[in-house]
Amino acid sequence: MPRPVSGVTRGGRGRGRGRGRGRGRGRVSAAAAAAKPENRSADRVEMADGSGGGLGGSNKANGKGVEEEEGSTAPFPERVSVGGSPMYKIERKLGKGGFGQVFLGRRVSGGSDQAMGAAATEVALKFEHRNSKGCNYGPPYEWQVYSALGGSHGVPRVHFKGRQGEYYIMVMDMLGPSLWDLWNTSGQAMATEMIACIAVESLLILERIHAKGYVHGDVKPENFLLGQPSTPQEKKLYLVDLGLATKWRDGGSGNHVEYDQRPDIFRGTVRYASVHAHLGRTASRRDDLESLAYMLIFLYRGRLPWQGYQGDNKSFLVCKKKMSSSAEMLCCFCPDPLRQFLEMVVNLKFDEEPNYSKLISLFGGLIGPNPAERPIETDGTLTVIGQVGQKRGRLNIEEGDDGLPKKKIRLGAPATQWISIYNARKPMKQRYHYNVADVRLAQHIDKGLADGLLISCVASCVSLWALVMDAGTGFTSQVYELSPFFLNKDWIMEQWEKSYYISSVAGADNGSSLVVMSKGTHFTQQSYKVSESFPFKWINKKWREGFHVTSMTTAGTRWGVVMSRNAGFSNQVVELDFHYPSEGIHRRWDQGYRITATAATCDQTALVLSIPRRRLNDETQETLRTSQFPSTHVKEKWAKNLYLSCLCYGRTVS
Repeated sequence: MPRPVSGVTRGGRGRGRGRGRGRGRGRVSAAAAAAKPENRSADRVEMADGSGGGLGGSNKANGKGVEEEEGSTAPFPERVSVGGSPMYKIERKLGKGGFGQVFLGRRVSGGSDQAMGAAATEVALKFEHRNSKGCNYGPPYEWQVYSALGGSHGVPRVHFKGRQGEYYIMVMDMLGPSLWDLWNTSGQAMATEMIACIAVESLLILERIHAKGYVHGDVKPENFLLGQPSTPQEKKLYLVDLGLATKWRDGGSGNHVEYDQRPDIFRGTVRYASVHAHLGRTASRRDDLESLAYMLIFLYRGRLPWQGYQGDNKSFLVCKKKMSSSAEMLCCFCPDPLRQFLEMVVNLKFDEEPNYSKLISLFGGLIGPNPAERPIETDGTLTVIGQVGQKRGRLNIEEGDDGLPKKKIRLGAPATQWISIYNARKPMKQRYHYNVADVRLAQHIDKGLADGLLISCVASCVSLWALVMDAGTGFTSQVYELSPFFLNKDWIMEQWEKSYYISSVAGADNGSSLVVMSKGTHFTQQSYKVSESFPFKWINKKWREGFHVTSMTTAGTRWGVVMSRNAGFSNQVVELDFHYPSEGIHRRWDQGYRITATAATCDQTALVLSIPRRRLNDETQETLRTSQFPSTHVKEKWAKNLYLSCLCYGRTVS
């Protein structure tokens, strides 16, 4: 369980201390606007405060918001008529969630024998209280999404909507059992052809939703429903519950939305969410497809390896397990097309358009030739499936659409390596030492000081120190402390009183730390935090107060982050990953950011990227990951006037 985060701040003449748990309240998802029974198969949450599925603080996702919200709502009306609809009598509850509740409504008079449509006798009525969080600015956001997607293949129509009393109400088609229901009633296992039919039809539904510019955001068995039994729609698949849908395409420009990462935000269901959702990255089309892959594997195998985790850090453990589970391991008892599908979707880039036809064609060989005998209606994908025979011989998932080898985004085994960052500088003298024992540290530092060099960055590997000194720090004087404690508060506060500020820190596996404090910085106030988990919530709070991260480190699983006022940055972001966020780094570089701090534990790597207030003459920056200290590489970089700016040792990917 993450421990309380402790912090110390020094500013001007005063100083203060703060302590807090950073807890928040989560919300379990709304039941879909259709006949979905209540279940507790997986926790679906939408968090924006570091308290839920995100990785930037305490990960509490207990769904208590449902009961509390219900206790404050008005009684439901016995009869409903909204937006010009007929009068419906409420008969029974079909499902519930954090955003609303769904009831069966029966038309009081008139109607047709058709199971679906505005004239149907039975409908699904979805209620959301006007004071619920989803209705802060008027009608539920989901209304807007259904208006944009209604009538799209596999998305049920909203026939009427409006407000009655204390509730916003949608009148929708009544549907049948969910894939979760079918899985439970079929012995918690599904046949290969059933899985293949679900795959191809789900892909077509998602393709149509994506074509409208939306990402569903919560793909799971409970949200896929069939039509009502004994009707022409009984084998037709529908995707419901659009409360977490977001736009991947800007409605005005038509461009893909910009990449971002907020580790304190999680949207979706923990069991099926993509790793990018766990990490708080902006949702895009790849996330729906990764969730679909996990759903298909679950329906076939009956279980996913990350089920069973509990506690405040559940999402942390689930995401870590997902990123360490290879497609071969996850799909070892599955048909090979499932493995191929998973490999393809987890390696999609943020803004890459999926090749839906290629993905659908993977499953064609598992589906029988007679459409009438298929367990799920697949009329929409008949054309693609029919072309499988002639395409299958040349289908290569290792190639992109241009026929060139496809670079994989998430590939390789977790590794522990040195991460080193190099910035372009004017020619200067720089010196490094590594594998330095405690007793030799003073000797190297004194020699550097005598040669006119000051410490620019420090790091640790297996409780041995790495030290970089150069002539370009701009500092006027420096002190340091090697302490058996991780960021010794008393010594740091004593140096703050002497107008020294922390300029570099390093922590060792044995809990000791090396803190370097300097004069000649531009800092006017400083604060630091020690935490058992990456303290993104605190960082975000300090950003709003005008602070920026200026150095950070780890000791074992603990994080130490230093933030300063007047750091010379106009903006700052964080890239946090269980491997190495290569794609995120390159996207941030394209946006004008440069890495200014890095730290890693045995589980995670974090990089802070900043935009300087004054534009650099040469913005060149390079990174390296090496198993050994990069001594040879450093010398090669020097030849190109690239100098070590920061480094750390910890989790990457080989």
